Amino acid sequence: MRGLLQFTLDLFGEPEAEPPAPPRVSSPPVEERTAIDLRPPIPLADALVPAHFVHPRATRELMLGHARVAYEFTRGKRRTIGFIVGAEGLSVRAPRWVALRDVDAAVTEKADWILRKLAETQQRHARLEAARIEWKDGVSFPFLGQPVLVQLDPHHAFEGVGAVLDAGDGEGPRVLRLALANNASAAQIRDAAQAWLMRQARRIFIERLDHFAPRLGVAWHKLSLSNASTRWGSASADGAIRLHWRLVHFRMSVVDYVVAHELSHLRVMDHSARFWETVESVVPDYGALRQQLKEQPVPKW
Repeated sequence: MRGLLQFTLDLFGEPEAEPPAPPRVSSPPVEERTAIDLRPPIPLADALVPAHFVHPRATRELMLGHARVAYEFTRGKRRTIGFIVGAEGLSVRAPRWVALRDVDAAVTEKADWILRKLAETQQRHARLEAARIEWKDGVSFPFLGQPVLVQLDPHHAFEGVGAVLDAGDGEGPRVLRLALANNASAAQIRDAAQAWLMRQARRIFIERLDHFAPRLGVAWHKLSLSNASTRWGSASADGAIRLHWRLVHFRMSVVDYVVAHELSHLRVMDHSARFWETVESVVPDYGALRQQLKEQPVPKW
C-alpha cells in the first residue's frame, strides 16, 4: 500500500462527461467517463431557445436543435471520442484518424445530453453569481445555514479577536460585529469576516471529528483548514484530515456528512460499496446531504 493515500470530495463537482453511446459504424465508440444519467433526455425543442453556448477556445461550431454550440476540439493519442461539459463549455477530444464529419456526427448524436448539461452548468453559474457577497457594512452571509448580518463596530476590540457574534433574539438574523472603522475597505471587511469564519470552522470541525471518530472506530491526528478550489475535504492514511473552512456556510448536518465522509476513508481507502456503507452507519441520510452539497450555491467571495 502506498505510504500516503488521499481521497477527496468535490467542491463544485468535476466537469460532466457524457454517458457511453451505442457503437457507431462511421466513428469510434464514445468514451465512458461517468455513470449513466438515468433521467430522460430533454427534447431539443424544449431546450433553452434560442441559446448560445460558446467555449472561449472554440474551434468548431454546430447548431444543435435551436442552440448554437461552439466547442473546443482537440486531437490526441486516444481510441475514442470523448465529451466533457465544464464551466467553460463543451470540449470534444478525438483520435487523430477520425474525420471531422464523424466528430460532428457524434456531437449531434449526443445533442440532448450536451444541451442539458450546458444548461445545467449555465444555471449553476448564475446561482453562484447571485450569491456573490458585496463586502460592506450591512452585508449578510450564511453561517451554519442561517443568515448573519455584518455590522462595523469601531468602538470595540472584542478581547483581541476582532469580531463577536451577537446571540440574537430569534426573530431576525444574528449580527456579526467587526472591530473595524466605518470607512473600512471591502477587502478589510472581507478579511475580518473570513478570519472569524476560519476560527469558527476549526472549532466546529474539531468538535465533529471528535464526535464521529469513536463511532467509526478511527483516530484522526491532524486537522488542516483547506482553501482548495475543487475539494471539500481529504483524508490521508496517517490520520491527517483537511476540510475546507467554507463548509461552515452550510447546515451542521451537511458539515457532519463531510466530516464523516473523510473519517470513513480512514477505514476504507476508496469509494467502494463498503465505504458508503461505512458512511451510512453514522449518517443514514448521506445521499440527500451529498446532493445538497453539490446543488446549493456557495457564497462567492
